[in-house]
Amino acid sequence: MPETTLSSADLDPRRRRILMRSWRRGLREMDYLMGGFADANLASLGDGELDDLELLLEVPDRDVLMWLTGEIETPAEFQTPLFARLKAFHTHSGPINI
Repeated sequence: MPETTLSSADLDPRRRRILMRSWRRGLREMDYLMGGFADANLASLGDGELDDLELLLEVPDRDVLMWLTGEIETPAEFQTPLFARLKAFHTHSGPINI
């Protein structure tokens, strides 16, 4: 089972909740994609970016995965700088794993 490499000890309650939700998506691929991004970026995200990430965490895994892989177009309301950072974080040059 995938696990975070980021300690939640120094995170505020909102970031702790986001970190947990990022690593417990449902699809293992999404755990790695969202969780890995959260590990690397969560501590430095601003309030607006956290808002965008929380909205993205409400979307079904399959939808987000298809947006990230380019299988379907990302809806306009999710075409945010945060989503662009998430998409750029993963090169998709190989299998999604750690």
